[in-house]
Formats: sequence, C-alpha cells, structure tokens
Amino acid sequence: MSNIKIFENKKIRTHWDNQKEDWYFSVVDVCAVFSESKTPRNYWSDLKRKLKQEGSELHENLVQLKLPSSDGKFYKTDVLNTKWLLRLVQSISSPKAEPFKVWLAQVGSERLEEIADPEKALQRGIEYYRKKGYPENWITQRLLSIKIRKELTAEWQEHGITEEKDYAILTNEMTKAWSGKTIREYKELKDLKKESLRDNMTDMELVLNMLAEVTTTTFSKQEQPQTFAESKKIAVRGGNVAGNARVDIEKQLGHSVISSLNANKKELLDTKRGKLLSNSKKSGEN
Repeated sequence: MSNIKIFENKKIRTHWDNQKEDWYFSVVDVCAVFSESKTPRNYWSDLKRKLKQEGSELHENLVQLKLPSSDGKFYKTDVLNTKWLLRLVQSISSPKAEPFKVWLAQVGSERLEEIADPEKALQRGIEYYRKKGYPENWITQRLLSIKIRKELTAEWQEHGITEEKDYAILTNEMTKAWSGKTIREYKELKDLKKESLRDNMTDMELVLNMLAEVTTTTFSKQEQPQTFAESKKIAVRGGNVAGNARVDIEKQLGHSVISSLNANKKELLDTKRGKLLSNSKKSGEN
C-alpha cells in the first residue's frame, strides 16, 4: 500500500508491507527534509556511495520499491524500513533529527492502531477531508469509494494482477465504459494534472464509479478470470452497467452528470445541495 506522509509540509513517499507489518520510506524524500538540498537525489547518491565504501550495514538493507513520481508514473526507488531509517537519521547531523524521530514513531503508532482498530483509519480519513473543506455527504461517499476500490484491487490481485500499469489499464477501461471518457480525458475536463480524479468527483460521479467497481468485483468473483484479457473484458462490462445507469439518470435530469467541477469548489461537489446544474452551466462545462 503506497501512501504519502507529510513532515513539516514536505511529502515523504511511503509503503506499508502487510506481510512484514512495517513501513518503508523513500530515502530521497527523507534526505530532502534533512539536507534541504535543491538536488536531494545527488545528496543521497553521494551519501549512499560513502556508506557502501564504509561497508555500512545500512547500505546492505536498502530495498527498491516502485513508488509514484512527480509525473504520476511509478519508478524503482531506494527505501528503508523504520529500523534502518532511524539508523540513517542518526548518521545525519541536522536539527530536524529529533522532531523527525518523534514523527516516525507517530507514523508507526498510528498504523498499528489502525490494524488493531480499523475504525481509527476511517476517522483519520474523515478528519483529513474535513480539514480540506469537503462537504460531509461527499466525505461519506468518498470513504465508501475507498473501501470498494480496495475490494476490487484485492480481487484483481487474486487473479495475478499486481503491476501498477495493469491496474491503470483496467481502471481506464472501466472508467471509459461508464463515463465515456478515459482517465486522461476526464482529468483534462476537470483541469487536473497530478491530483486524484476521485478527490475531484461530485458525489454523483463517485456513486457511478462505485457502481462500476462493485459490479466488476462481483462479476470477477463469479467468473474467476484466468487471464488479464478476461479481467479486462469484465472491467468493461462492469463499467457498462454503471454507464447504462448514467444514461438513464441523465435522461431524467436533462443534463450530463459528468462535470467539470473540481475540488477548487469543494462545496459544489455535493450534488445533494442542488447546485451542480446551475453552477455547471455557469462554468460552461469546460
């Protein structure tokens, strides 16, 4: 499970390993925090070379994982688990060392709490979106969509689909089937670049996307696809179910539910407030 953690307003890419029950942290991101270098990759490259020359155990415990980059793609990145990251921090002279150790302990503690009590993760998700200014009804839909998405990816994993690029292909096919747009086209409509598409959907769009995903999951569980091509066909069929529902809804509403609205106007993402149509018309549905 890849994630982004924030330390002093700086992003640190992380990965939670379910089997080892441990966090892995991007070393380059951590170096960017401590060195404040404009070229943290060069800083880490020099430090890694030094550690190797010294025969440091830390160098031997480096792992490479595919983490998202600024261009949205996944690349192999040097990571360390919590134990060895602390060793790295101790080897770097910086006034941020102690605050970072406290932060690191908090990250680990929160994850262990969430494993013991999943409701804590739910509450943290609610608070995250509240602080961002999202409407309460929208938050309810978004958290449900996260659960449904996890169930779908778990189903895909059961059938040997583990690569991020394959998830992206299946998601793109399913999204196009229900919305009439590829992920790229959808993000262009909403004027998004690196932002999450789901975090910028109206609650109506989220519901239709959830319908596509839960239908795809159900079809897959029943049919037990053996190949990627079979899973792809199922994803399209699941998307088509939601697409048919979208067409019916739009006929009765008299307008498209695929909206250009994004999280810049979070209050408008809640279609239950009855503002979507009027504001979409004002914005010209660009």
